[in-house]
Amino acid sequence: MQNLVTLWNTLDNRRRMIVAGATVAVFAAVLVLSRMAATPQMALLYSGLDPAAAGAVVAALEARGVAHQVQADAIQVPADRRDSLRMELAAEGLPAATGKGYELLDALSGFGTTAQMFDAAQWRAIEGELARTLLASPGIRAARVHISRGAARAFAQADSPTASVAVTPSLGPVTGPQAQAIRHLVAAAVAGLTPDQVQVIDTTTGLVQAEDATMPAAASARAAEIRGNVERLLAARVGPGRAVVEVAVDLVTESETISERKIDPDGRVVVSSASEQQSGSQSQPGGAVTVASNLPDQAGAGQGAGSSNETARETVNYELSETRRDLRREPGDIRRLSVAVLVDAADGLAEDGTPARTPRSEEEMAVLRDLVASAVGLDEARGDVLTLRSLEFLPTAEQGALAEAGLLSGPLNLMQLVQMAVLAGVALVLGLFVLRPILTAPPRALPAPPLALAGMGIGSADALTGVIDDDAPLPPMALVGDFPVDEDPVARLRRLINERQAESVEILRGWMEAEERT
Repeated sequence: MQNLVTLWNTLDNRRRMIVAGATVAVFAAVLVLSRMAATPQMALLYSGLDPAAAGAVVAALEARGVAHQVQADAIQVPADRRDSLRMELAAEGLPAATGKGYELLDALSGFGTTAQMFDAAQWRAIEGELARTLLASPGIRAARVHISRGAARAFAQADSPTASVAVTPSLGPVTGPQAQAIRHLVAAAVAGLTPDQVQVIDTTTGLVQAEDATMPAAASARAAEIRGNVERLLAARVGPGRAVVEVAVDLVTESETISERKIDPDGRVVVSSASEQQSGSQSQPGGAVTVASNLPDQAGAGQGAGSSNETARETVNYELSETRRDLRREPGDIRRLSVAVLVDAADGLAEDGTPARTPRSEEEMAVLRDLVASAVGLDEARGDVLTLRSLEFLPTAEQGALAEAGLLSGPLNLMQLVQMAVLAGVALVLGLFVLRPILTAPPRALPAPPLALAGMGIGSADALTGVIDDDAPLPPMALVGDFPVDEDPVARLRRLINERQAESVEILRGWMEAEERT
């Protein structure tokens, strides 16, 4: 401590201010960096929560005494406790779902609940459950579902329901396949609702058009399957990577229903038959009308003429042979197939005997064409096209750079490395430019003892005070001849002051203190 005080006394005011400022700056820097190093690394716990759910999560963290930060709609906690906190909060039902589902029906009682109230609560419950299902997707941050049904009217058919879904994605806009999946999900959960009656709204980009993405996806999948089969087949002959295959599939996108009826007139079938017979007789009297003709038959004298008839009729009903067929064609059939295959040239020798790449022979290309046609199911009557060529592949330069594990990919992240570097730099600056100059600075020369004047009877311990003592014996004065005649008195005084600076300062200080005392 005495050394520090001595060093401090040897510094002038300017150096003292510099040392004090540097000490304060270093102390502040070390304090800030220490706090940064002591602060735990924060990681995202939850984001995009409803204000009520976020408040419940923050209250649970404060109850546990966990350090946390709230930035906009994100809640951050120490990285080493994030996973455990998620499990603990999930066990307590946090974060709570923003919308209620079927638990709304639990609050209804049989007393005072009308049919309209129950229907409204049921639709709210369905909307809440659908919103929960959508929120279970990792790409959706928020979702709201609205289902509308027409007002019930007496003696009128109920209107078909409609629905709208508002979705806030977390990773880019909502794509066509995602919107189509949402439509089918909502339509399947509501009776009488069709996917075309469901509208999907992206809160960032607007309405997502109802485009049928099934056919393009099916065509791409079919083309990829055919391309993989052909490449695998060619790789067995020409080698891996030496054949490029491109497939274009044109699928049937419309549906068709065909009803056909055929009648065969030669093929008759008896359905029913009916027969009917009728018989009768008729007689006519002969001769003139007499008394005898009016008598009974046994008494009649003469016989008259008579006739009889018999009729038979048969009715047969036939049914013609008939064939009825209903044919329904669904989308997805291949309408046209186009295949292009490029095969690398074969390794061979040029005319001068040097290695060269030559096109493959026609016989080999014909065999490869037959194989590819069989693999893709080529149908020329349908309009399919197959193009097979053999050309030399040009070497392609590698693009990009090789990604290798660097220093920053280790367990220490960039922020920790920066903090360590700053702390090391502060320590180095403190040691080189603050402590080292102070400790290695030469001590200030102590005041020399008062000048002892020979012959004045004043020893070396007696200080010059600038006061003349009358009782003290006067020292012998030097003669004028002892001084050089040609030397200027002012120059001689300057020389003496330069040679004896310490003594001159003490003399002047003694004179100044004497004047102050007087």
